[in-house]
Amino acid sequence: MNKKNLKILGLSEDATAQDIEAAYKSLKAKYSEERFMDGEAGNNAAKMLTKIETAYQELLEELNETATAADGGASFRKVEELLKAGNIAEAQRVLDTFDERNAQWHYLQSVVFYRKNWINESKKQLEIAIQLDPGNEKYKSDYNKLNNHINAGRAQSGQEGQSGQGYKSQYQGQDMNSVGPQDQMGGGFCANCIDCCYTYMCLSCMCDACCR
Repeated sequence: MNKKNLKILGLSEDATAQDIEAAYKSLKAKYSEERFMDGEAGNNAAKMLTKIETAYQELLEELNETATAADGGASFRKVEELLKAGNIAEAQRVLDTFDERNAQWHYLQSVVFYRKNWINESKKQLEIAIQLDPGNEKYKSDYNKLNNHINAGRAQSGQEGQSGQGYKSQYQGQDMNSVGPQDQMGGGFCANCIDCCYTYMCLSCMCDACCR
């Protein structure tokens, strides 16, 4: 927490919300009386009241932000666990409860869409995650793998069309249960890849390693 604000309220860095509230009320009562004193003492008391009020509000906001971040982290872990268990619908439900959607949220949403075989939607969510956290090498790496897989699927479709089998979209499936093994992720993606694609490992399985 802000050390300057803590000093104004006479608190240490491990102060709780209750400590902040108690110190604020005590100091406010003290300087509320002193502000009516004559001369410089009254002026200083009035200035202290302003500082106390600002410190109090900012410290509480910091605590709230920290608590919100902690709750978000717990929820992200829950989504990861649900994806690992294959419970895509519940993972989506938990993601939908978030008010603030940061880079990690969009990354996990990308994973959910990928598990549903909604490839274009998955790519869009991953692009948003990269925009929000451009320094995240994990997101960039998985984005490149996803693009490589999409391009490989398109190339395979073109070859099938030239062989007389006719062109077939690689991404017609909108649900993992509604498409066969040859329709999933370009037709060359094995079932084991789908099973192992969860949470932060999900998009990493887009490489050919697990299909060999």
